[in-house]
Amino acid sequence: MCHATVHRCDLAAGLRLVTLSLVALSLFAAAADVELPPAPTESAKRLDFKNGDPLVPVRLMENTSEVAFASKGRLKLKIFGDPEKTVEGPLGARWSVKLVKGTRATVRARIQIAEFLFADKDGLAAARAEWEGKGLKVRTHVLGQVFGIAGKVIDNRRYLLLVDEPLETPEKLAPRQAQLLKDLGIRTTLLEQVDVPAHAELDLVSADGSVVATAVDKIIVESPDAAPIEVRDVEYGVGYDNHGFEDRAFRGSLQLMPDRMGRLAVVNLVSLEDLLKGLVPSEIFAKAHPEALKAQAVTARSEVLAKVGLKHLADPYLLCTEQHCAVYRGIVGETATTTAAVEATQGEGLFSKTGVLVDATYSAVCGGHTENNDIVWGGPPNPSLRGVPDTLPGKKDPVSPAKLGAFLQADAVHACKVSSFAAPTKYRWEKRFTAKDVDEKVASLGVGQVYAMTVTERGVSGRARLLSISGAEGANVVRSELAIRKLFGMLNSAMFEVRAEKDPKGRPTAWVFTGGGWGHGVGMCQVGAIGRAEFGQNYREILGHYYSGAQVARIY
Repeated sequence: MCHATVHRCDLAAGLRLVTLSLVALSLFAAAADVELPPAPTESAKRLDFKNGDPLVPVRLMENTSEVAFASKGRLKLKIFGDPEKTVEGPLGARWSVKLVKGTRATVRARIQIAEFLFADKDGLAAARAEWEGKGLKVRTHVLGQVFGIAGKVIDNRRYLLLVDEPLETPEKLAPRQAQLLKDLGIRTTLLEQVDVPAHAELDLVSADGSVVATAVDKIIVESPDAAPIEVRDVEYGVGYDNHGFEDRAFRGSLQLMPDRMGRLAVVNLVSLEDLLKGLVPSEIFAKAHPEALKAQAVTARSEVLAKVGLKHLADPYLLCTEQHCAVYRGIVGETATTTAAVEATQGEGLFSKTGVLVDATYSAVCGGHTENNDIVWGGPPNPSLRGVPDTLPGKKDPVSPAKLGAFLQADAVHACKVSSFAAPTKYRWEKRFTAKDVDEKVASLGVGQVYAMTVTERGVSGRARLLSISGAEGANVVRSELAIRKLFGMLNSAMFEVRAEKDPKGRPTAWVFTGGGWGHGVGMCQVGAIGRAEFGQNYREILGHYYSGAQVARIY
């Protein structure tokens, strides 16, 4: 009988399924030469649970030597070392933690050349045979996790195909990656692992500057009153134009520990629901229709769970707070409307027709049609991330994106066009470069003065996947949606046509990009979701449209 402890019982049932799944995986691995992730240890990163709600370690800061924090409530600080001790402070006490000394982690890696859905064993075998036929020895690795939450098993595992060469430091692998790109045309990434963890000595300092205690590797900061903890000078927007520092308050607890470089990292251990309250407002207009906000809350929850164990493998956290993972500002970013949407969908995730948790990506404006995930990012096709028209129910596109020029000019009733938050300059746009600008931007391609640019491969939405550029000194091809956009100063999207303006002698004087959409275009169109909500669709219908019939189900 399980009544008051229903979460605990359901979780146990889910974990039993996980155990069986891992046993089956181990048997398969033994037969197919598959490298499994290392067995979890006490120090391994993992989701913890509190009252059935997952607790997520999220990076707030790293690569710093000192952090200051305070709370309007009491603070309890657990100091790790020999012996361990606990320090408690009065209401409103201010503290800082300083890095005394640290040693960096030993991180080694292998080169990753491909990724496959966990169910795509045939595709994995074919790719392995292909590369070995070209003389490249490869090995298979399983990345991701299987974990149970309240009776549901979340499985985000996938296969990676790695170059079967000795583990090396990331720095020493860079020349090998360049060689693979030059010789075989493979764009590679690295699969990292920590061989020896980083260590640090940390001083806990009171407001008067005196050292209260010294910790080895970790200090945990909690509020017995469940009061928010304010962290001073949190760095944000790293690598972007909005880079800066801001005092921010966070729910949950803090973990102060060494990052991979042996510097100080600040990690917020926060419940997934509280994380979403500070995350969702950064992803969508807080004044949008409530059903669109609910759709955003479910996608954000699903995306976080889908990323667990896939990113930051050599870091002391599961997620960062930047666009690489999800923009999270803590309490300062919360709004009443988005908090209501999170609470209304508490514990709900998005699952495919086959019961797989959807990696529910989204972009701002799809421009009338979303795109297939593999066109934008490469890797395996995801059945839930197929490109679909953004026309409202009962309406039809007068022109297919296969005829992109006509599609961009057609008068269609797209949800992202008629939404009250629609922006004409994001739905349709034009960008013009002088011939000199283009020659400078593509100089690294070695083609010389450019005289022709042609999109030679497009996705279902018309987004460019391959761009061929010819010039006075040769020709080259730019591959991938992001690489193409970045080449020209981050175009609004890859849904574009390009034409040359020429002088009387036929020489290009300017290049004009005419396009639609804002962002990569995969998954939910956020402005389109608002348009659909205003049209009368509820959040379940909105998500079912953008994610190929996926359904909302409660996880915890």
